[in-house]
Amino acid sequence: MPTTDELNQWMRAVATSSDRLAFAALFRHFAPRLMSYLRRCGSPDAQAEELVQETMVILWRRAVTFDPAKAQLSTWLFTVARNVRISHLRRLAAGEAPAASADPCDQWDADLQAADQALGPHDQLLAAQRERGVRRALSVLPADQARVLQLSYFEEQSHARIAEELGIPLGTVKSRIRLAVAQLRRLLDGFDS
Repeated sequence: MPTTDELNQWMRAVATSSDRLAFAALFRHFAPRLMSYLRRCGSPDAQAEELVQETMVILWRRAVTFDPAKAQLSTWLFTVARNVRISHLRRLAAGEAPAASADPCDQWDADLQAADQALGPHDQLLAAQRERGVRRALSVLPADQARVLQLSYFEEQSHARIAEELGIPLGTVKSRIRLAVAQLRRLLDGFDS
């Protein structure tokens, strides 16, 4: 089992020099874990395999955006996989999003993900507390702000695409994101104290 430092080194190698060996090592480590996670979410084997491939392509293309100071690589990658699955379901439903309560992956918990097992109990507790704090903060944001954050950060859509999808000006998208991030910071500071 690779350490967190080794995973981060491989990710840096992919980000800085498109290192195929480092990517292969990341793939070997994460693909089975992602496959298991997606199956638990209800994806059939063939679909789960396709979603894993898509997730790993995103890792390859967006490796430079990963910041180990903000999240564990496993947390980042499982979030990408969850979002890839949601996008896939939305495409299948022709724009009709599945009900949040019906999706077992909406209750995603970093503590239950196999890739995080290398974390010590204290680190797992801190990650879970941080995740709960973010979920609580997101739940109290105004709906319009929460929606643009969801589309921008979790579904990785461009601001222009969000403006088009919501039928609002680009400047409004940017200001809602700015307001939402500022509000999240205040809320999270309040939860920590």
